[in-house]
Amino acid sequence: MATVVVNQEVAEGVFKLTAQGRFSGKMGQFYMLRAGERYPLLSRPISIFNLTEDQIEFLVMVAGEGTARLSGLMPGDTLTLDGPFGNGFPQLQGKTAFVGGGIGIAPFYYALRSVPEADVYLGYSRQAYMVDEFRAASRGKVTVDVGGSILDKVDFSAYDTVIACGPHAMLHAVQRKQAQTGGQTQVYVSLENRMACGIGACLVCSVKCKDGRKKACTDGPVFLAEEVVFA
Repeated sequence: MATVVVNQEVAEGVFKLTAQGRFSGKMGQFYMLRAGERYPLLSRPISIFNLTEDQIEFLVMVAGEGTARLSGLMPGDTLTLDGPFGNGFPQLQGKTAFVGGGIGIAPFYYALRSVPEADVYLGYSRQAYMVDEFRAASRGKVTVDVGGSILDKVDFSAYDTVIACGPHAMLHAVQRKQAQTGGQTQVYVSLENRMACGIGACLVCSVKCKDGRKKACTDGPVFLAEEVVFA
């Protein structure tokens, strides 16, 4: 349980939710959140956007009833959250790029605390948000695209490591782009699968991989791009 401090709308349907408390987490991990103890029954997986000594921040995009209730929380309200979950990002070596599509930008802000020199690519379908915050946090290049494809602006061969997060269609395109560029760059995808428990018990977040089915919550959400079989 935590107490909401701020819940600010940063773009249409996107909220930066800040809760008071002492929490832990590695870059790329997530928490399971819900507004209230009993309803809705299932929590929602939300990436860590930022973490300080006494606060934790999330970017919440309204996509259904659960996230709508999270977006309606007011300062002083109680937030139910469990975590951190997931394997997080790998140890990053060499020149790194973070590529986010839509709400998929969320985990990269916290990641810049560990890898501030990384280049950041932010893609939006309609409205850009949190760009100034990313530019302030990054010592690398921050590239923004609105309405197009952010992948068109990324040269995978210029990096040792690329980590991408966004809709499945975008991540499938990341996989294809890696194959087209020879596969020399280590490319990872952070999946945005639906989840119910976060601990691997419910199998809702099952991911088809080349060596069998895996769970996004415990085996992921971060996988090597070539490992995932996109439908």
